[in-house]
Amino acid sequence: MAIRFVLMVNKQGQTRLAQYYEYLTLEERRALEGEIVRKCLARTEQQCSFVEHRNYKIVYRRYASLFFLVGVDNDENELAILEFIHLLVETMDRHFGNVCELDIMFHLEKAHFMLEEMVMNGCIVETSKSNILAPIQLIDKAP
Repeated sequence: MAIRFVLMVNKQGQTRLAQYYEYLTLEERRALEGEIVRKCLARTEQQCSFVEHRNYKIVYRRYASLFFLVGVDNDENELAILEFIHLLVETMDRHFGNVCELDIMFHLEKAHFMLEEMVMNGCIVETSKSNILAPIQLIDKAP
């Protein structure tokens, strides 16, 4: 399993979306999110987008007011995960039209659905934007 979790966090450190692909208790999740968010938000733009934390490698990227953080195994390719983050943002942009924090907050189920179409059990299974968005568009068309 490559991807352990995906987090979307605003500049104030508030988690807007969290998806875990391994079991962690609520207390462990809360502690892990707090530590990772503090560590990533404290970094400058001149620093690289990879951080090692506990037994994870955190790959993150900032888009506007949102930080996309992905926790992966230590042997995972960081550049591939950066590409995955970019694909996720492009897919959300295509659906929402320039995705922002409010889109995630008001359409959390659609954001989760897109992520679930792309990642299963921690493995990236779909990279085609049109294939990812097709079920969501069908749901939107339904009365």
